Amino acid sequence: MLRAGYGAHLPARLCAVPRCNANLVNDSDMSNPDPEHTSAAAHGPSADVPPVPRPRLTPLDLFLGFAQVALSGFGGTMFWMRRILIDRRGWLDDREFVETLAIAQILPGANMVNLTAIFGYRNGGLRGLIAAMGGFLGPPFLIVLALGALYQHYGELPLVQRALAGMSAVAAGLIFASCMQLASALPRTWLPWLFGVLAFAGMSLLRLPLVLVLGVLGPFAILIAWKGKL
Repeated sequence: MLRAGYGAHLPARLCAVPRCNANLVNDSDMSNPDPEHTSAAAHGPSADVPPVPRPRLTPLDLFLGFAQVALSGFGGTMFWMRRILIDRRGWLDDREFVETLAIAQILPGANMVNLTAIFGYRNGGLRGLIAAMGGFLGPPFLIVLALGALYQHYGELPLVQRALAGMSAVAAGLIFASCMQLASALPRTWLPWLFGVLAFAGMSLLRLPLVLVLGVLGPFAILIAWKGKL
């Protein structure tokens, strides 16, 4: 009896205040909705976030960037080309790097030199091409001259021979790591892997010329990609 009648003896203002406040809050929310809150709820927190623009590259940027690639690329430059252009400097993403590398491999000449020329010309015209090629080829040229003179005098030493053998193993590991990273940019279908296996079998196992492998597999790959199945 006491519990049942306890609420009835409380003052009416104590019972009415919470309910009135709740009604006021609800009514104000319904009558004056916050447009920013409504927009964020409707479109999500990241719908209106613009893409981050990439910086405009100067010839000095291109020279220093590709000089860094060349000076880091002991045992091969493809691993460091990807590491510096994508991971460190953010000039390309994986997809763009794979597409540019594919063009560079089709063209005659060294793959990384072709990629440097393509990237430099795209981002700086003729001046960008000269700057990128100067950074990529200049420092290694001077280093090779110095190393050639040293090798002529000390190349027959057993310590030097073991060091060169170790560098060969490191170079093979870097190439394998680059291949695995580039494979992550391929579409998640089985067709790219099929073309990759066929190209590897033709080049490494059957010892076919590169022109023949590209001439046979290239048109089929382009046709399938054009139809949107690759």
